[in-house]
Amino acid sequence: MKFPRNARIFRGQLDAAPFASVFFLLVIFVMLGSVLQTPGVRVDLPQAANLPGTDRPTIPVALDAHGRFFFEDRVIDRKALESRLREAVTRSSEPLTLLLLADKAVSEENLVGAQLLARSAGIHEVLWATLPPVFTNASSFDGPVIP
Repeated sequence: MKFPRNARIFRGQLDAAPFASVFFLLVIFVMLGSVLQTPGVRVDLPQAANLPGTDRPTIPVALDAHGRFFFEDRVIDRKALESRLREAVTRSSEPLTLLLLADKAVSEENLVGAQLLARSAGIHEVLWATLPPVFTNASSFDGPVIP
């Protein structure tokens, strides 16, 4: 049985207007995406390597460059943070660890104050969140080498 074929090769000219409009839309989206700010607080974590971790449950608390505390995605003052940490300690069956996400520009006084605040709330282990270091040459890389 023969089926009729009516498909023909396109031999006309393509119109450039649809392609240009899609290109300009993409340019507009890229430009607007770079201008818009993402919500949240900017915290630049310091870089460090080979720091210990923990297998205990953690409570993350962020500390920005201005000395403000952020707990559960909200700004919180010291007294309220201490009471919330005490509540978390009483609810937990295991000892908790405070994971402190502190900005590079935070003073040592604020870091020590955060540790003392955690200790007074009943949390005895405080770990600082850091970023892994960026290596510049292959000789400083400790991972496996794939030929």
